[in-house]
Amino acid sequence: MKKGHAWALLPIVVFLALFIGYGIWNDHDFYKMPAIAGFVTALVVAFLMNPKVSFHEKLNVAARGMADENVMIMCLVFVMAGAFSGSVSAAGGADSTVNFGLSILPSNIVVVGIFLIGCFISTSMGTSVGTITVLSPIAIQVAEKTSLPVALCIGAAVCGAMFGDNLSMISDTTIAATRTQGCDMKDKFRENIKLVFPAAIVTIIILFACTMGSNYRIEEPLTYDFIRIVPYLVVLIGALLGGNVIMLLAGGTVLSLGVGLFYGDFGPKDIFTVMGDGIMSMYDITVISIIVAGVVALIRMNGGVDWILYVIRRLVRGKRGAEIGIAALSAAVDCATANNTIAIVIAGPVAKEIAEEYDISPKRTASLLDIFTSVCQGLIPYGAQILTAVSFTAGTALEISPVDLIPYCFYPMLMAVSALLFIIFGRKGKKTEKS
Repeated sequence: MKKGHAWALLPIVVFLALFIGYGIWNDHDFYKMPAIAGFVTALVVAFLMNPKVSFHEKLNVAARGMADENVMIMCLVFVMAGAFSGSVSAAGGADSTVNFGLSILPSNIVVVGIFLIGCFISTSMGTSVGTITVLSPIAIQVAEKTSLPVALCIGAAVCGAMFGDNLSMISDTTIAATRTQGCDMKDKFRENIKLVFPAAIVTIIILFACTMGSNYRIEEPLTYDFIRIVPYLVVLIGALLGGNVIMLLAGGTVLSLGVGLFYGDFGPKDIFTVMGDGIMSMYDITVISIIVAGVVALIRMNGGVDWILYVIRRLVRGKRGAEIGIAALSAAVDCATANNTIAIVIAGPVAKEIAEEYDISPKRTASLLDIFTSVCQGLIPYGAQILTAVSFTAGTALEISPVDLIPYCFYPMLMAVSALLFIIFGRKGKKTEKS
């Protein structure tokens, strides 16, 4: 059993120290420092370590890590997902989806409706922050006109957003989880939804119980066009049926551009601008993924991954213990980075080694990575999701703080409980697919 070297993890320690320290220094704003700057610094530190190895050899190791097939495919999917997201949003897909959902739901379950609409939008768009941005103003209106706690109404939007952030086929977290573990998205989805579906049902029951007797009637007209929603459905249903995600995203982008042109949302001259804006929104995570792959490759060369595995082997007893270890690793890295995609990119290679050691299937490992990073991301008061949600109340009579909102984020809490129960009491499944 290789013991490895704890000192090899210094680049990650440097990144976390810079990221957390800079955030505290800037009034606890953990998004003040660009993460890419921190990871480039970590890469420089990795190159300076272990002087016994030549710089040329280190460069080759880092380059091979960056050029890994899974890393490159992951980055390509990020780019295609950005193009689709930008195109479908510009074509009015998000607004039509929200209005369609609100128009068909009974007025006495509007808060439950916010959760359900959030589930669909986030699963279709693959973005939790985007979903929260769309639904939070509506949630505030509901709170104003029903006297329900604003934290409860916005909490429903956050819960719905985290549902799709974890499950969506085009979510950057799903892309990162499946590519780092080497499994198909449809297999991960089926495994993942089995673990979290009970949490969604219980969330609906809690929201219904908390809002019984309330009634909210929308006075302004809800305009929508079902054609604008079709690109979401094509990508979502196609992915569930096992279609190639890159081809689906390309087709969804073309379909969205066609819808936008047909309705006059943008002109032919704006097509590439619309696509480009969406692609640029994925720039950071794409470059970060490449840099992190290089850092992890150098850490592995120096024995850092072996040391983590050695420690886990000493603490873990059996397959269930390994799954709990993967869950804990995922949660800890997310709490440190406040970004669930980056957390998966960092923890993914280590989780893969643990999974292979204890015969855990790639789809199970990918699900655990995605679930427990999403759990923490939906609950930490300094995460983008919570901060975005409460920002809509700033300067109003209904202003709340992140701490006020967290107790109403039922779904992330229940997601953790549900997944842990499946780990502890579920049957030990055998590894059936290649990693």
